[in-house]
Amino acid sequence: MSLKDYSLEKRKFIHSLIFPTFFLFILWLVEIIGIVDNLDLWYLGVFPRRFSGLIGIFLAPLIHGSLNHLIDNSVSLYALSVALFYFYNKVSYRVFFITWFFSGTMVWFIGRASYHIGASGLIYGFGSFLFFSGIIKQNIHLLAISLLVTFLYGSMVWGIFPYEQEISWESHLAGALAGFLLAIFYRNIGPPPTRREYPEDEEETDEGIEYWKTGVSDDSV
Repeated sequence: MSLKDYSLEKRKFIHSLIFPTFFLFILWLVEIIGIVDNLDLWYLGVFPRRFSGLIGIFLAPLIHGSLNHLIDNSVSLYALSVALFYFYNKVSYRVFFITWFFSGTMVWFIGRASYHIGASGLIYGFGSFLFFSGIIKQNIHLLAISLLVTFLYGSMVWGIFPYEQEISWESHLAGALAGFLLAIFYRNIGPPPTRREYPEDEEETDEGIEYWKTGVSDDSV
């Protein structure tokens, strides 16, 4: 990698940190204010099929049931958000907010009669988007990141099933569906497929060694 390419990648990476860091700061600020002022903000969540519950479509991802709830979500959300903004910088804001509003709206229609709060719907949305984008594009970098977070966030796959009443599996399912649909919609944008290339001069290399190379990113809309 040339010095110029390294500089571009460095700036791209730094840029990918800005919004995820700001968003995580907002989540922690809301939680800290709630703790200091002894506020219970659950009523700002999505309450399905109730007019007053529509506000949760906009505010639910900012509200968490406890400090532990926020801590559990923070690492996965930050890692996936940074990956989203790094690999899909041209459409990252669209994917972020479409996932936000699609998942919230879907929960409002299909969810149980209870308040649904937390950013886990975004986690499932971004994880699903990167995972299915990796499959569609056959890009090992996207797949590796999503699988790593899935491994670290062990219950991620099971979270879309109604096996635990205290968890909003509806938010998880809605987020995962949003990510899947967006991966299809933006299949021609972002990192290209990771293709295998073999050296032209086979006499100077060991037989059977595969070389992975990623082509030029196509971020055109």
